[in-house]
Amino acid sequence: MCNFLEYKDSKIVYRRYASLFFIAGCASRDNELITLEIVHRYVEQMDKYYGNVCELDIIFNFQKAYFILDELLLAGEMQESSKKNVLRVISAQDSIEDTEVSGEHQFGS
Repeated sequence: MCNFLEYKDSKIVYRRYASLFFIAGCASRDNELITLEIVHRYVEQMDKYYGNVCELDIIFNFQKAYFILDELLLAGEMQESSKKNVLRVISAQDSIEDTEVSGEHQFGS
């Protein structure tokens, strides 16, 4: 099975995980194996965050999916390769959100 397609002057990289397909585009001069590895790391991070990620996790909590992607990539390049650091930052963001939400309930009532 091939996970790479050439389209015009770009490459399409995709991979299936259970019932989910993840697709990424890259320039023709970029290494498609690195792109495939980035997709794999993204799925691993979402699995750790959501606990075996499924379509509904992404649909109903897409903000977290984008946040995880933003922690991994910056301007299309790998920003953070440490899985532990990404999870640490996401956990910190969750606790900040929880603090803000509980603060709103205290002051909003």
